[in-house]
Amino acid sequence: MNRFELYLERFMFNSRWLLVPIYIGLVLTIGLLLVKFFKEFMHLVPEVLFGSTGTATVVGVLSLIDVALVANLLIIIIFAGYENFVSRIDVTEDHEKPQWMGQVDFSDLKIKLIGSIVAISGIELLRLFVKVAEVPQEEIMWKVAIHITLVVSGVLFALMDRIGGKHKTHG
Repeated sequence: MNRFELYLERFMFNSRWLLVPIYIGLVLTIGLLLVKFFKEFMHLVPEVLFGSTGTATVVGVLSLIDVALVANLLIIIIFAGYENFVSRIDVTEDHEKPQWMGQVDFSDLKIKLIGSIVAISGIELLRLFVKVAEVPQEEIMWKVAIHITLVVSGVLFALMDRIGGKHKTHG
């Protein structure tokens, strides 16, 4: 029975490597976001050069920021998820390694994730408010309600971490 338990535990421990294709897929998704970013950028260039209103320019810039925030979120999830659940990432050049890498535990990842989602939601609201006259009131109300829900969720996550003693003091 002891030998069976050993094989079972090794099997379960090594199953973490099944996450690797998921992280590779997320890396490839960043490539798709890069394509999306340049498509948005190419739509923005004529608007800035020849457009008549600043509203479309602001909406275009907000779209670029939105794509950048989603890409940043994916990087955080890929690095922190891989390091927390699969294996440590050993890079030879420490000056290239982001400062937070290797220091983000699951609790920190959760807070960074909700913070990024709130920022993305905020950008969406800004984009909506720039063209508020064209948007139905009901859509605005729903998006504001969703944003408030995300903000409250983020605050509650942070509060739970603090209550649970997971809060780190940086000094």
